[in-house]
Amino acid sequence: MAITDARAPVPTAFRVPPVAAETTWSYMSRLARHYGMNPAAPLPWGTWAGSRPRDESGPRDDAEVLLSPAGRQLLAQLGGVSEHDLARALPALNDEPQSGTPDRTGETAESGRPAGRWKVASAGPHGPVAYGCALCTAARTGRDAVVVRYVAPWHQVCARHQRWMLTAGDGHRNRNLDLLAAPEVAAAQRAWPKVARAAAAAGTDPGRVFALSHAAVCAWWEQALQWQRERIWPARLHAVAGGDAGPRFWWWRIIARDAVVFPETVALARVLLDSGMQERIWEDHGAGGLVRPFRPDGAFFRELAVRLGRPWLADVGRAPQRGLVLGGPLHAGPLLDCMGAFTRVRRGKQDPRGFGLDPWWLRADHRPASARVQLRALAEQVAAARRAVADGTSRPDVGGLPTVGRLFRDRYGRAGRRTTGPVTGSIRGLARRGGAGRWAGQGSALTPAAGRRHYR
Repeated sequence: MAITDARAPVPTAFRVPPVAAETTWSYMSRLARHYGMNPAAPLPWGTWAGSRPRDESGPRDDAEVLLSPAGRQLLAQLGGVSEHDLARALPALNDEPQSGTPDRTGETAESGRPAGRWKVASAGPHGPVAYGCALCTAARTGRDAVVVRYVAPWHQVCARHQRWMLTAGDGHRNRNLDLLAAPEVAAAQRAWPKVARAAAAAGTDPGRVFALSHAAVCAWWEQALQWQRERIWPARLHAVAGGDAGPRFWWWRIIARDAVVFPETVALARVLLDSGMQERIWEDHGAGGLVRPFRPDGAFFRELAVRLGRPWLADVGRAPQRGLVLGGPLHAGPLLDCMGAFTRVRRGKQDPRGFGLDPWWLRADHRPASARVQLRALAEQVAAARRAVADGTSRPDVGGLPTVGRLFRDRYGRAGRRTTGPVTGSIRGLARRGGAGRWAGQGSALTPAAGRRHYR
C-alpha cells in the first residue's frame, strides 16, 4: 500500500491557493467557480449533516463546513494544494464533525465517504468573519472573487488599500468600505497593538477590553443624534459612504457604524487602561471617603471628552441625577459598570462570586445590536410605513423611532428584554426632534478634514 505525503500537492487541472484565515466554505465556493460550477454543485459528492445557513436574501456568506478526513483529502486534490498547506490557511479545516453523528442519510463521519457538517462561522471558536479586501483578493486570485475570512474586530482595516472589511453574514452583501477619506480609522488600528500590550501587561484579555469599549462607544453612537455640536461622526460617516450617504442615510448609518466609531473605541480602551485616568475615577467617586456620584463634568469625564476631541461634552450644565449617577452624554451603561468595578476593587469590596468586581465584564443587555438585527428592524419599519401610506393612515414624511427588542439573561440568569434604539426612522420626522436632520444634511457641508480637526 502506497503512503502519500500530506505535504505534497496532488496534480490537478487547477491550482487554487487559499487565502490566509479563509473559511473552508469560502474556499470551496471559489474552487467550484474555478471549475465553472455553482458553489452548491459539489455538495452531492458527500454526505452532510445539518442545513446550509440561510437568511431572507438566500444562503449566508458566513456559512462554514466541518469536513471529515475524506472530505479534506478530496478538497486538497481538487485545489491542487497539499493538506498541510490547506490546514495552515483554513482555521476550521481541522475541526472535524462530531464523531458517530449520522447525517440525514444515516452515514457517519467515519464511513470513509466525504462528509461535512454545516454551521455558522462566527459561532465557532475561531471568532467573527468578514469579507476580505476586494483589491487584495483580486491581486492574489486574478479575479473578482468573494472571500470570507476570520478577522478579529480590531483587524478589519486593510492597511495596504485603506479598506474596511465589513462583517459577513449581516444580510447586506456589501464587502468593503473605502477609508481613503478617513485615514484616522487606519491610524486607530495601527495604535491598537500598543493598547493590547498595555492590557496584557495589566493581566487583562485585550479582547474583553475592546468589547467593553466598543459597547460603550456604540451606546454613545445611539445618543449622538441629539448632540448639537457633533461634527466628527457625521463627517466620517459621509466619507466612508463615498462623500454623501444621500437618501440611504439610515442604511449607511447601520452598516458603517463599526468603522465610524473604531477610532473612539481604541481611544476609550486606551483611557480605561491608563492608571492616571483610573486615579481620576477614584477621586471623582470620593477617594475612599463619602461616595459621590460620577459627575459628567468631573475630572475623568472632562479629560475623556478632551481625548475624544469633543471637550464640549463635559459642559452639560445642571445634570439630572439617577441614584449615584448624574446623567451626562458620556454616561453609557458599560462604561459606568467598568468605573464602578474599579472603585469597588479599590475600596476592598468582597464577593464570593465576584459580582461587580470585574471591570471588563460586559452584561448581555449592554451588547450592541448587530447590523443584521438593525437592518431587519429597518426593513420592518419601511414596510410598515409603506402599508400606512397605502392605507391613507399616515403621511409619508412622518417617521417614528423604531427600537430593537433584544432578549438576554442578566448576571443572575434572569430572563429580560432590552430595548435599544433608535435604529431608523424618517429623516424629516427625526429632524423635527432635533436629531438626524443635522447628520443627514451634512454630506456636502462637512468635509472629512473638518471632522478630523476635532479628533485627537
